[in-house]
Amino acid sequence: MSTTRRFLIAVVGNASVIPGSLREQLAEEIGQRVVDAGYRLVTGGLGGVMAAASRGARRSGAWTDGTIIGVLPGTDPSQANPWVDVPLCTGLDHGRNRIVAQSDAVVAIGGGAGTLSELAFAWIHRRLVIGLRCGGWSERLADQRVDERQRHPDLPEDRVFGAADAAEALELLETWLPRYGRRHRSIE
Repeated sequence: MSTTRRFLIAVVGNASVIPGSLREQLAEEIGQRVVDAGYRLVTGGLGGVMAAASRGARRSGAWTDGTIIGVLPGTDPSQANPWVDVPLCTGLDHGRNRIVAQSDAVVAIGGGAGTLSELAFAWIHRRLVIGLRCGGWSERLADQRVDERQRHPDLPEDRVFGAADAAEALELLETWLPRYGRRHRSIE
């Protein structure tokens, strides 16, 4: 049987957002576009940006059961937002951020310290990272490198790619994801 693996795209950001806010709108649109493009969505499974991205993903015409994965900090699957298809309970509290960052790419929308940890882990593990220019850590890191390590010698443009909106974020994802195949092996 021949199957093609669907890439995992993490959407990370604030655990709470104001209803109707720019961050909520961006998360919903990015969640839907991620699934429209044939990817699986990964979030931390709870509220805010995570719930909005999951809700948007569920609206996609390409959504099927199993497309939306929530990597939960606790041990109770009922804590997942109602749009999560696969609640993955870790019992790791904030340590679950390292698992979320193992996705093929990470798209950040705003965010505080938890989001910063996900961005740092994604950077360390050589993942494609996209930051929306909408405040928080996603904007603070947009268009720059997290540190000076040379993650991909063949990609001098490597950085947290900044995006102004959902369309630009998906364009960056589709342009750069094929070039980010190199994985972290160990501490160097």
